[in-house]
Amino acid sequence: MTKKQRALGLLIVLFPFVAFFVSLSIGVVHIPLDGVLKSLLSPIFPSLKQGLPENYLGIVLGVRLPRLLLALLAGAGLSVSGASLQALSKNPLVNEYILGISSGAAFGASLSIVIFRQSFPPQISAFVFAVAAVMIVLLISRNSDSPIVSLLLTGIIVSAFFSALLSLVEFFASPYALQGLFYWLMGNLGWPGWGALSISLPLTAVGTAGLILMRWRMNVLSMSDEEARSLGVNIRREKLMVIFLATLVTAAVTSVAGIIGWVGLIVPHLVRMMVGVDNRRVVPLSAAMGAGYLILADDLARGLASSFEIPVGIFTSLIGIPFFILLLRKSKRIWL
Repeated sequence: MTKKQRALGLLIVLFPFVAFFVSLSIGVVHIPLDGVLKSLLSPIFPSLKQGLPENYLGIVLGVRLPRLLLALLAGAGLSVSGASLQALSKNPLVNEYILGISSGAAFGASLSIVIFRQSFPPQISAFVFAVAAVMIVLLISRNSDSPIVSLLLTGIIVSAFFSALLSLVEFFASPYALQGLFYWLMGNLGWPGWGALSISLPLTAVGTAGLILMRWRMNVLSMSDEEARSLGVNIRREKLMVIFLATLVTAAVTSVAGIIGWVGLIVPHLVRMMVGVDNRRVVPLSAAMGAGYLILADDLARGLASSFEIPVGIFTSLIGIPFFILLLRKSKRIWL
């Protein structure tokens, strides 16, 4: 790495930590940074509660902390999944939802919200159907002569199938249930809370860590199959492991936060523009940049208006797409 790339890499690593701490003070109720720090440390040092407004603890520890932890995990997980699947498929247009995860999760959530009226938790229903969609894709494409191409095409077909089922559920939904479903589909970090985070956090953390540990193998998997076999790599096993971990992360995030688009597509490309295409750097740095990126998008979602909150999925597109187009015009090479 050049000195410039090392400096950019260091900034990317520091970015989510700074954004996380500063974002704890942002919201309808502004909390000074020293108040944020005292609130975070008060469970360990109870003496810090003296002189601290009573609502600070509830806002920081009960509302903003779980929300920002979810943003941190979701941004990191979606970005790492997107970067891993791009390396695996050797396709710059692949994202973390390409295997039907988002449409499967959306259909599962719609069944819970519209049909069962949340008597069955939408998080569990969304997770089950997201995993089911990927399993269907793998079963259909398992015997193909061109497994990656077949995998991507089958993913598109399965996505269309579940999207059609989702449209059918929406057609019969009541206006009230339809409003709740649309709000979920747009992506939202506000309502899950500590309960949903406790379910999503272990799965997302394990899957993200697993993909980061496999980052050096992704350089091998991005070669031709003949070259990878000559290096002693079990291609089928390694590819299935990457797909399994990416599915686990994306399904866990989507089940609690809804569909947050463009993170897994845009962030890995931005990282490649800054530090090169070596997956040993791209994958972990994508986690850091994705985490910070989603935290900033969430800051805009809850900070622009005091009377209502805009779903964060809208901001990930509004921020990411123009920024990506700008960098694409300036950079002549983002993939190879």
